[in-house]
Amino acid sequence: MTTDDNGLLTRRQFNALAAATAATAAAATLFPGAASAQGAAVFPFPALPYPEDALEPVISARTLSFHYGKHAKAYYDNMNKALEGKPTAGLTLERVFLDASKDAASVGLFNNSAQAWNHTFYFSCMKKGGGGAPAGKLADALKAAFGGLDEFKKAFSEAAMTQFASGWAWLVDDGGTLKVVKTPNAMNPLVNNQKPLLTVDVWEHAYYLDYQNRRADYVKEFLDKLVNWDFVAKNLG
Repeated sequence: MTTDDNGLLTRRQFNALAAATAATAAAATLFPGAASAQGAAVFPFPALPYPEDALEPVISARTLSFHYGKHAKAYYDNMNKALEGKPTAGLTLERVFLDASKDAASVGLFNNSAQAWNHTFYFSCMKKGGGGAPAGKLADALKAAFGGLDEFKKAFSEAAMTQFASGWAWLVDDGGTLKVVKTPNAMNPLVNNQKPLLTVDVWEHAYYLDYQNRRADYVKEFLDKLVNWDFVAKNLG
């Protein structure tokens, strides 16, 4: 990271670093640190925060069963296998994929650990009876950054629709400013010192059983009926 002429971080760099640090701290309960018990998985596969049928009819129990029970679990299993025999004391899931992102030889570990994080975060972004409108500080921040909730939804939907092939659309805090970004494959905004607040998975396995190629319908239903704004507000802090 570069500094100004006095060797100090610029205000934007300081804000970005603070946001990334806060993101890691806020995620501590969602992503517990590495297990130390002999024979235990390094990072145990977390339970869904709701029953598999809780998001119906927007996302079917069948889709969630495959998405959570097969795809997400495979990322955890592959990550834990890659970490076998390596020193993991004190490691967080964030640190695993952030360190792996800097090592060209660790692409496989990055893909699986980042996807483990992304999926756990995504499932927590939804709840039964979600959607509607946020309130308080989050509502004010969306208005300041985008002009209001409707304008945010438009920007978020566009990012989700224009992410070619597999990936994610995100609402992030970038140095104190809310932005919408999109990432391909397993990439996570924390790699760019951006604090994730909300994400939608646009890999086809997230929606294809229910919506086939109608990604736009899936994203609209996600925003209108599933978003857990309380979780998003907690991430904003």
